[in-house]
Amino acid sequence: MILTGPEIVRQRDRGALTIEPFTYSQVNPVSYNYRLGPVLRTHRADVIDTHAAQELEECVIPDGGMVLEPGRVYLGTTVEEIGSPVFVPSLIGRSSLGRLGVFLQFSADLGQIGACHRWTLEIKVVQPTRVYAGMTAGQVTFWSAVGSPLAYTGRFGRLNEATLPPPGLLAAAR
Repeated sequence: MILTGPEIVRQRDRGALTIEPFTYSQVNPVSYNYRLGPVLRTHRADVIDTHAAQELEECVIPDGGMVLEPGRVYLGTTVEEIGSPVFVPSLIGRSSLGRLGVFLQFSADLGQIGACHRWTLEIKVVQPTRVYAGMTAGQVTFWSAVGSPLAYTGRFGRLNEATLPPPGLLAAAR
């Protein structure tokens, strides 16, 4: 079952989920609007090798925004630390951005119970598009889990900056 906006507020007040910083005006009927953090990272290489270490180029989004280019994947973070020891968070992009050809969280939208951090956002555009630090980028929903939860203890649940998996993790999946 999905938590309603008022229930997200209630559960946050109880300490059952985290959204920090929190602003009541960002509460929706069944979600909370998250914002884009100030730093974006993108791959330096023209060809990505899934079995090799990746180098990321980092850019602070200037006050006037930053134009994202098609053909690249950008990694950003949420402004907010988001998570829960009880509920399953799920992040999606805003439909208003999707209509502009800006896609967020297209492969990793489901969070883990016990992870609380600034989320890495996957961002791709189909045409040059200017984005701004602090802009509303998407929505997080919280879902009740059925059964005994298995808390997430992996490395991504503790990171607050956009990151890639280590090369061994991808190589092990062959």
